[in-house]
This record gives sequence, C-alpha cells and structure tokens, in this order.
Amino acid sequence: MTIMDTNILLENGTNELEVLEFTLAGNHYGINVAKIREILTYQPVTPIPNAHPCVEGIFMPRDTMITVINLRQCLALPDIEEDGLFIITNFNKLNIAFHVDEVCGIHRLSWADIIKPDSTINIEESGVSTGVIKLEDRLIVILDFEKIVTDISPETGLQVSDLESLEERNRSDSPILIAEDSPLLSKLITDCLKKAGYTKLIVNSNGQEAWDKLQEYRKDGNLDEKVHMVITDIEMPLMDGHRLTKLVKEDDELKHIPVVIFSSLVNEEMRHKGEMLGADAQLTKPEIGKLVSAIDALLDERKEKLAQKQQ
Repeated sequence: MTIMDTNILLENGTNELEVLEFTLAGNHYGINVAKIREILTYQPVTPIPNAHPCVEGIFMPRDTMITVINLRQCLALPDIEEDGLFIITNFNKLNIAFHVDEVCGIHRLSWADIIKPDSTINIEESGVSTGVIKLEDRLIVILDFEKIVTDISPETGLQVSDLESLEERNRSDSPILIAEDSPLLSKLITDCLKKAGYTKLIVNSNGQEAWDKLQEYRKDGNLDEKVHMVITDIEMPLMDGHRLTKLVKEDDELKHIPVVIFSSLVNEEMRHKGEMLGADAQLTKPEIGKLVSAIDALLDERKEKLAQKQQ
C-alpha cells in the first residue's frame, strides 16, 4: 500500500494533517502521513553485526537499501514475532522502516486537536511523544520519530560540526523568533545559533505561541525592533509551521519579515507547499550549517533594503 492510495490532498496552510494510526502490543500510536512513503507486509531482513539493539537489520525493496527499526524495542515493549508491517518513512533525507503490529487507518485532523504532553510524560532528554489525540474511546500517542532515530544514530541529528569553521562574530542586533515543539531540538537549534552569533532568540513551542508573540509586538508598536526573522518547524501542535507562514505572508504588516522553514519534512512536495505559502527559505533539519548561511543572507538582504529606504 502506498500512502498516495488515500487520495487525500491537504490544502496549503490549513493547519491540518493526516495521522496514520497503528498498534504495538495493543497500544495505539500515530505518525504524520507526510513522513510515510508506503506500507509493506513484514519480510525477512539481513541483520547487521554490532548494530544498535533497536535495529533489526536491512532489506532492499526495489534496489533501495532501508534500515529496519524495531519500534517495540525502542519503546521497551515485549518483542514481536516475525510478522506485522513495515511503515516505510522518509524524513531528514533518510529512508527508514519501522516494524509495527498493525495499521488501523488514517485520520484527518487539525493540529489544534493534538494535545501537547506535559513535562511529566515528555521529559526533555528522553521523551518520545510529541502529542496525544483523543479519538472516540482511545488515546493515540504521536511519536517523535526524529528523536527515536537520533537516539539510535546521533549523527543523523543536527550536524553541529558544520559550525566548527565559523569564526567568532556578533549578530546580536538581529532578533529571531523561533517556533519548535521539540525541547531537545529547540535547545540544539538555539545553541547552534548562539554559536553563530545570534544571541537574541525568542523561543516558542508551537506556531500559535509564535503568532501570539507577533501580535503582542505589533500591538506594542515595536514589531520591527523585536523580530527580524521567523524560523519555524512544520509539525507542531495547536498551529503548524505552514499555517504560521501563511498568516505572516498574507498580513500586510508582517509579510516583510523573512520566514525560514527548518523541518525534517522538507522534501520536493513540502518544498513546493512552502514556496506557495511564501517561505523565504526551506531547509531540512540536519543542515544546521546551511540554516545559518540562509539566515545570514536573508538578514543581510534585509539590512540593505532598510539602508536604501533611509537614503
């Protein structure tokens, strides 16, 4: 089954998503359909010596080598027999199969329907849930697949080494508004931007918080002083990054603010959506070095335009 079989096309910036519901040991979990390429029935895999305990091995459907991750093992659930399904995903430029028990269906939802877990169940360093959905008589836990993969293979996360060649510099005159729901990624991004000289960072845990902050600055009459750029993830509860981008770029008082989408979901289709919404740059999450370069270029361009206006 390919996910395109669903024939559900989401419009741009509507704050909607599709969640694939699946089970593990009788528990219900979810994954954003935008991450999924296809679903395959279980097939034997080739084990890799000395691999992480959560890695079952590799297989090669249609000449593409794919790593198989045992999701039960990742969540400390009882192990599964050799059956079930493979959810084939693509994010952060990686092709990964997650071994699950069964698939229950696809649900079309608003990001506003997703409940953000509090700190009691989503600890910054170890939590693997990004949200919870209440659906009829059950709760569906949305898993943080990026963190699951990064825990197994840290080099697939933000490529912080890309910033090692940066010389010390001061960019504190350029405040940046950030919308990122993952506490761990938010810390990594802010640490990296501070290393690049951007010390004035206003961090928000979702698009709604970021939008409210922009409205607050607008009301106070100091918007252009407080925010020179917006950096946003795509997947976030309450309001996603595409919706935030749409709201900013359709507002005559805000549309001059550069918006950079920084997400694991940036592929060809998502890039097209972002362009339609007016995003000024789009990068996939491992590429923190390219993010800094894009920020530099956009903010330098902003300064040039302001200088020309003042002449």
